[in-house]
Amino acid sequence: MKRILVIDDEGAIRDLIELVLKRESFRVQTAENGGTGLDKLDSFKPDLVVLDVMLPDYSGYDLCREITNKQAVPVIMLSAKNEIIDKVLGLELGAEDYLTKPFDNRELIARIKVVLRRYENNDQKTYADGKRINSGELAFDLETKVVLKNGAPVSLTAKEFKILETLIKRPGKIFTRDELLELVWGYDYLGDSRSVDMTVMRLRKKLEDDADNPKYVKTVYGFGYQFGGDSA
Repeated sequence: MKRILVIDDEGAIRDLIELVLKRESFRVQTAENGGTGLDKLDSFKPDLVVLDVMLPDYSGYDLCREITNKQAVPVIMLSAKNEIIDKVLGLELGAEDYLTKPFDNRELIARIKVVLRRYENNDQKTYADGKRINSGELAFDLETKVVLKNGAPVSLTAKEFKILETLIKRPGKIFTRDELLELVWGYDYLGDSRSVDMTVMRLRKKLEDDADNPKYVKTVYGFGYQFGGDSA
């Protein structure tokens, strides 16, 4: 059963989402503010977070960034704001999707399932037992979503993790920016390919000894990106 954490200060909406999700056989925990949400993020280890933009103690945008910096977990944001700039801001800060209130319960469920499938079902080559990939200084665990460099954990956002996962499963394959946008952000993403470049830049700073001369996440000029290490 997939675990969903719902963070929303409106009790009626929290209860409704919890009821709908449990009917779909999800395990659910809820939080009425950002502080409680962060505590449950650590204890509950959700597979996805549904996050309201307006919270009493946090900006939802700031909380989204903090969540995705702490764990490689996808976030769907909820908001009464319907402006494109608000949606783009949420997506740029790491959210996988953005849903405007009021919403249809069926749409929320559908979007949650799409995001979860995107994180699980890459039709790409698997390695060894399908759970762990090693390459040089890096160890990449597909099951626990943990990345180690020289044995020390590397903190990646959900987008950074997903780009690395996509590349490392097919070492040497060149992925265009448009392919990465579709695989990582989704076909209906409102931004552009600069989001890929910015995420790769942050990823390199965390993984590479020299981000300007990367040996893992490499640029193929005129085409896109590829993983350059030797995976096993």
